[in-house]
Amino acid sequence: MLIYLVCFLFACEVEGQQRIHIQIPTPQSETDYVWRTLQGTLFFEANNYQVSLPPGPLIDSLKAKARDARLSDADYEALGAYMRDSVYHKEDYQKGYQQISSTLPQLNKLFAQIDTSQLNWSFKQFDTYQVNLTLYGPGGSYDPDEGSILIYTTPDGRFKQYDNPLYTLIHEIVHIGIETSIIQQYQVPHALKERIVDQMVLLYFQEELPGYRIQNMGDTRIDPFVKSKEDFRELHTIVATIMQN
Repeated sequence: MLIYLVCFLFACEVEGQQRIHIQIPTPQSETDYVWRTLQGTLFFEANNYQVSLPPGPLIDSLKAKARDARLSDADYEALGAYMRDSVYHKEDYQKGYQQISSTLPQLNKLFAQIDTSQLNWSFKQFDTYQVNLTLYGPGGSYDPDEGSILIYTTPDGRFKQYDNPLYTLIHEIVHIGIETSIIQQYQVPHALKERIVDQMVLLYFQEELPGYRIQNMGDTRIDPFVKSKEDFRELHTIVATIMQN
């Protein structure tokens, strides 16, 4: 009986860990992401994001073109050749991969604390989340339609904003959860969206993530309405009220 129980618990743990799939990028996927990042140069600069890009005069030239909306197909081809021939090394992602893998058991425990049955709105969850690594960009992003997360790492296994990638992963998972039913439904602007996510992560996981920091985006309208995680039960009503004023 004891052996059976141990085997059952191990099987549950493995099944839970499979909810997160970690992917090392290809040269092509990194090219595409750097290209999209360059296209968003004005947005990132306007919102004070610290964006990492490959070094070199080609990238400086492409950033200048992006600011003036002058990027061309030829620029994309030049970027692809540069990434493939001079920049990309698969081993640069190994330490970041290992760091994220080590957080999966704790991440599974955090999943369990988001009890969607206690919410009067739809928090979107996926059976599996795809975590894609990159050496570039602002630090983290998400695709709410596919349940995928892009997270920045470095060749020596560091991450932006936090030493522990768990903080960024749960931040992006909350983004995915509220995107359709809250952010898109009520046309929430970027700064307020980030504040909502930060407050939700902080109030749900303050014991497990004691170093979590609220970003200074300037839109604090949600703050008076959320003092505990129970307040998120009516998040849809709160956000609707804010957006009407």
